[in-house]
Amino acid sequence: MADTLTILGLESSCDDTAAALVRLRAGERPEILASVVEGQTALHAAYGGVVPEIAARAHAERLDLCVERAMAEAGLGFGDLDAVAVTAGPGLIGGVLSGVMVAKGIAAATGLPLVGVNHLAGHALTPRLTDGLDFPYLMLLASGGHCQFLAVSGPEEFARIGGTIDDAPGEAFDKTAKLLALPQPGGPAVERTAETGDPARFAFPRPLMDRPGCDMSFSGLKTALLRARDRIVAEKGGITVQDRADLCAGFQAAVRDVLAGKAARALAACPEATALAVAGGVAANRAIRAALEDLADRAGLPFVAPPLSLCTDNAAMIAWAGLERFRLGARDDMALAARPRWPLDKRSPALIGAGKKGAKA
Repeated sequence: MADTLTILGLESSCDDTAAALVRLRAGERPEILASVVEGQTALHAAYGGVVPEIAARAHAERLDLCVERAMAEAGLGFGDLDAVAVTAGPGLIGGVLSGVMVAKGIAAATGLPLVGVNHLAGHALTPRLTDGLDFPYLMLLASGGHCQFLAVSGPEEFARIGGTIDDAPGEAFDKTAKLLALPQPGGPAVERTAETGDPARFAFPRPLMDRPGCDMSFSGLKTALLRARDRIVAEKGGITVQDRADLCAGFQAAVRDVLAGKAARALAACPEATALAVAGGVAANRAIRAALEDLADRAGLPFVAPPLSLCTDNAAMIAWAGLERFRLGARDDMALAARPRWPLDKRSPALIGAGKKGAKA
C-alpha cells in the first residue's frame, strides 16, 4: 500500500449533493483537501419535506459540477487520485443511483479503483477522520433516516446494540416542524424555537424508557405533540408564539432524555468502549450534545462529536470510509449496485419500522 492515499468521495443519498477529497499520509492525521456540499432546501421548501424525484434530478444535474469544484479547490487532477469512493446505499434510490453512476463513469474513464461505501459507515467512521479515535468505541448515529447505537470495532465491524423501531429522531424533528408550521429542515427550526420555550409545560412521554434494552421509538412522541397542539387549538382557536416554543422545548427535551437514557444503557452493554461518539444531523442539536457529553463525563470516557459541518451529510466522510475500506483491500467493479437499504450489522435481526417499508437499515 502506498505511503500516501488520496481518495475522491461522492455523496448523494438524500438531499445533499457532495464531493470531497481526503488524503492520508503514513504516520500523519488524515486531511480534508476539499469538501463541497450543495443543499437542496430551496427545491423542497414548498413540499414540507424531501421529494425523492426532485432530489434525484438535482443530484444528476449537480454532482459532476461538485466534483469539478472539489478537484479545483484541492488543485488535483484524476491522475493524483488512488480511488473513487461513493455512497452505494442506504438512501433514496434515485439519488444513490445518481452517485453510483457518476463514480462508475469516473472509474471507467480514468482506470481508478471503485469503492462502494455504506452511508451509515461514513457517519460511524467520521470520529476517526476528525479525532483519530481508536477502536473500539460506541457510536450513536442519529440522523433524519437512521438512529442506532453501534459498537465500532473496525472499518467493517459494526455491532448494533439498539436502534429506533419506527421514526428516526431527525424524521420526528421534521414532522414536528411541519405540524407547527415551522420551516424545513425541521431540526434547526425546532431547536431555535425551543430556546424561548418551557420544556416542563407539557408532559410528553419518554417512549420505551420503561422497557429494558436500547431500542427507541419516536413515533408516539410525535403523536403526543400533535394531540397537545390540537388541544391548544381547540381551547384558543390557534396557537401563540409561546405555545409553539413550549411545544418545541418539550419535544426536544423528550428526545434528549430518550437518547441520553438509552446511551447510558448502551455504554453498560459495551464495557470495552473507549469513547462515546455521536454523528449524524441530530448530533448538531446543542441540547442533545450537552446531555451526551455529560453522560460520557460521568462514565469517565471521552466524548467525540465531529464539527457540525461533518455531522450532516457530506462527502468527506464517504472519502474517508472508502479509504478505510481501500486499505483493507476492498475493491468494487461495474456491478456495484445502488441499495435503498443496507444494514451495517449483518448479524443482528433487521429493525422493522411501521411495517409499510420492510426492514429498516
